[in-house]
Amino acid sequence: MKKLILGALLLGLAVMSPVQSMARVSIGINIALPPLIAFAGPPELVVIPGTYVYFAPDLDVNIFFYDGWWWRPWQGHWYRSRNYDSGWIYYSRTPYFYNRLPTGWRYEYKNRSWRGHEWNYYRVPHDELQKNWRTWQRDRYWENQHNWGVKDWTSKERGSGTSKGSSKSRNKNRD
Repeated sequence: MKKLILGALLLGLAVMSPVQSMARVSIGINIALPPLIAFAGPPELVVIPGTYVYFAPDLDVNIFFYDGWWWRPWQGHWYRSRNYDSGWIYYSRTPYFYNRLPTGWRYEYKNRSWRGHEWNYYRVPHDELQKNWRTWQRDRYWENQHNWGVKDWTSKERGSGTSKGSSKSRNKNRD
């Protein structure tokens, strides 16, 4: 009988004692990832003269390759990945290389002309780029071996390849 009374007393205390509530605070910021792009195969790339920035010319969106990373602007944000077709992560600022791109580069690509000179660009296969980009950049491959594919482009003109002015005005006309 004592055990029954003791058990009822303990049960009553457990029910009547204040229950500590557990509080949890969660703060999250969601930045949507860009939509996937369906690739038929690894993209070919073209190097933008005067830079070691490569772009995928056959896409309707800008995708760049620079310094071992794939870069993609989308809805006012930047994303990067080690792979062209997956693994995109948010990048909190504009990549350094982008502010240094010459204005009008896409227009000049479409017209096969660079700063008034014939531009016989080379479409670099994905595997070739992945294997060589580091060496090409270190050894200044494009300017030393191929003059960026730009006929009769002098070193004096190369210095004027990037636009002057504020980065804000350059970014508006980047393509």
